[in-house]
Amino acid sequence: MRKELLYSLSSPYREEMKVWGYHFGKEEKSACIVGATRGNEIQQLYVCSQLIRKLTELEERGAIVGDNGILVVPSVNYYAMNIGKRFWSADNTDINRMFPGYSEGETTQRIAAGLFEAVQSYSYGIQLASFYLPGDFVPHVRMMETGYQNPSLANLFGLPYVVIRKPRPIDTTTLNYNWQLWNTSAFSVYTKETDEIDERSARQAVAAILRFLTRMGIVRYNSHSGYIASMVNEDDLLIVHSNCGGIYRRHKEAGEEVHQGELLADIIHPYEGDIINQILAPCDGIIFFAHKKPLVNENEIIYKIIKRLHE
Repeated sequence: MRKELLYSLSSPYREEMKVWGYHFGKEEKSACIVGATRGNEIQQLYVCSQLIRKLTELEERGAIVGDNGILVVPSVNYYAMNIGKRFWSADNTDINRMFPGYSEGETTQRIAAGLFEAVQSYSYGIQLASFYLPGDFVPHVRMMETGYQNPSLANLFGLPYVVIRKPRPIDTTTLNYNWQLWNTSAFSVYTKETDEIDERSARQAVAAILRFLTRMGIVRYNSHSGYIASMVNEDDLLIVHSNCGGIYRRHKEAGEEVHQGELLADIIHPYEGDIINQILAPCDGIIFFAHKKPLVNENEIIYKIIKRLHE
């Protein structure tokens, strides 16, 4: 393992920010894994730390095949992480909305440019991403429909679902999208949590990435074969909104099967304690996403459901 300084940024108020990469194997740019680009992505940071530990063991055993090289970048924005912020603390901008970056631009554009210079040209790019909604997901692989995507490769992670989404204009400045434009097969891996550590889904993510690297002939690693993934278009997910605001009490978790009319959540009056609304399942299916925060606003997305095929 070789620790590399990929990018550094001076600050008049804090110590120099350094983006570190951990390189395994030889010099061929085979696979790159990027972890926390946002300050609250604790789970993503943790997954990378466990992946680095496993890759160190594999390298010591000579289990990295041929001239393959693997780069792992555990954190890009620890400046925000250190003070409990999700985005860049000075101006609240999102590094993952600044790619491919601009070396003479604003701070987050320069960070994105420095990172992208280090991670482009890899055959495969894996980002441990998080969603803008607070809640839990079923672990899955997500791909953008850029015209360069390869869903059959996404199946090789062995996670339960592969989600294909049509990019919106704001998505064209993400790492995943730009990786694909620069001829990298790019995947975003989502685990259950973001700002908390969930050991079970973290282990699942590490195993999925090692499974993919094994199936692409980059490492030798014996693992469970995983799932035969179900392909899901994001537009086909049934979205459930809250009808009013209040204290939120959920009854169903991500990954649970539900039936039409079954109770999903209660919304409680924040002062008087009465249940002012009950959210019922609109169809039979599997919970793909479940809102987690203790408060909910009116018309907020609280569940996403994979409808049964017969619906």
